[in-house]
Amino acid sequence: QVQLVESGGGLVQAGGSLRLFCAASGSIFSINDMGWYRQAPGKQRDLVAVITRGGSTDYADSVKGRFTISRDNAKNTVYLQMNSLKPEDTAVYYCNALAVTVVAGTISESDFWGQGTQVTVSS
Repeated sequence: QVQLVESGGGLVQAGGSLRLFCAASGSIFSINDMGWYRQAPGKQRDLVAVITRGGSTDYADSVKGRFTISRDNAKNTVYLQMNSLKPEDTAVYYCNALAVTVVAGTISESDFWGQGTQVTVSS
């Protein structure tokens, strides 16, 4: 129904920057919240940042002041600008969208996930 495709991950030295990009496509009527989560090896998937359709944002304490989430509603895209990266930011980053879809006349709201993009920060 809805596909999320992420890009922008990679290997960077501590103190460096990366910009993640996620585009949503499919049977989309509208997208409410969009966000980024991350999962390090052996750990649970945690929220990094979220942005509402109206542009309100929230961040994990560990990334406040370093990461910035933004979105383009017309393009169904969300971005994560990551600055001052630390080794502890190393994880697979997943894009998430709370999307409203219309399939065969049925309207529903569901969570959708991207496949993940690896971010590795070396010390």
